[in-house]
Amino acid sequence: MKYFLSMLIFLSSITYSIAQDYTKLYEGKVFSVKDAALPYRIMYPKNFNPKQKYPLIILLHGAGERGSDNLKQLTHGASMFASDSIRDKYPAIVIFPQCDISSYWANVKINQDDKGFRSFQFFPEGNPTPPMELLVKFVKSISKEKYVDKNRIYVGGLSMGGMGTFELLYRLPKVFAAAFPICGGSSPDVAKKYAKKVKLWIFHGEMDEVVSVEYSKQMHKAILSNGGEAKLTLYPFVNHNSWENAFGEPDLMPWLFSIKK
Repeated sequence: MKYFLSMLIFLSSITYSIAQDYTKLYEGKVFSVKDAALPYRIMYPKNFNPKQKYPLIILLHGAGERGSDNLKQLTHGASMFASDSIRDKYPAIVIFPQCDISSYWANVKINQDDKGFRSFQFFPEGNPTPPMELLVKFVKSISKEKYVDKNRIYVGGLSMGGMGTFELLYRLPKVFAAAFPICGGSSPDVAKKYAKKVKLWIFHGEMDEVVSVEYSKQMHKAILSNGGEAKLTLYPFVNHNSWENAFGEPDLMPWLFSIKK
């Protein structure tokens, strides 16, 4: 019995170590403009050659991963992109920036009624939040690097990061080839600015109690109405953590990397 328990503890420790190892593949850096700073983690392709060009992926985390530790933003999605199967088949530069805990990626007002139901008002046409302002400048900067394939720049995000994904498309409509917002939302009124320029795959759980699935439905309808291309995948009986389903989609990576501007 003691031997059995010892083996369980040993195997658990190995599993935990393996699970944590992927974070080491993401180098911690900071993008600074005057007194403002945007922490981010960047993972380069295997056998990275700065003389070659690679796709660039920007991943925006949710509200729970905000902070300044430059680590929590790797909680969701980072392990998938760091897996050998993905890195071998889809060499790319993958970046996870981190939003300050006092702010949001998107310019959004959150309302909550006495029953705890939350609704969102989006203001993408207003001034960007400080993290979004930094993010826009950072994307413009990193996309100028000679090793970035400017025809294959992608963005995705979950929850607050899904909202940030939509707003980033509005603010930089000519930069991205494709986007995959997960359980997010935005103002349908501004979708026309990027609808024909970016291909989207939108994900949401139909039972989402944090961000209503209606926000994704509205964005999907608005993009199609404005002549854009957008896929919408809804997960029955899935609550807010639909990113687990989205990152598990076998067609997500083939779809994403097949798209060029």
